[in-house]
Amino acid sequence: MPVWPLQDAKNRFSAVVAAAMEGEPQRVTRRGKPAVVVLADKEYERLRHLEQAKAPTFVEHLLAMPQDDGEFERLKVKPRDVDF
Repeated sequence: MPVWPLQDAKNRFSAVVAAAMEGEPQRVTRRGKPAVVVLADKEYERLRHLEQAKAPTFVEHLLAMPQDDGEFERLKVKPRDVDF
């Protein structure tokens, strides 16, 4: 993956976008550290849908709860004093 310093990416933004649209993501660094990756919208949407497809549904989340009716250890703390 090509790496662009931020200033170069700003100066040649059209080239960064064109390369990303050709299917090759472009990494942009800021102060020498990776900052962002520019990629084609089509690839972004593909990755987003892939991530959503892997996410559990709410029902799956509820069904994943422990079903053993296990006991939970209570914390041994003194409740705070409350003035009414």
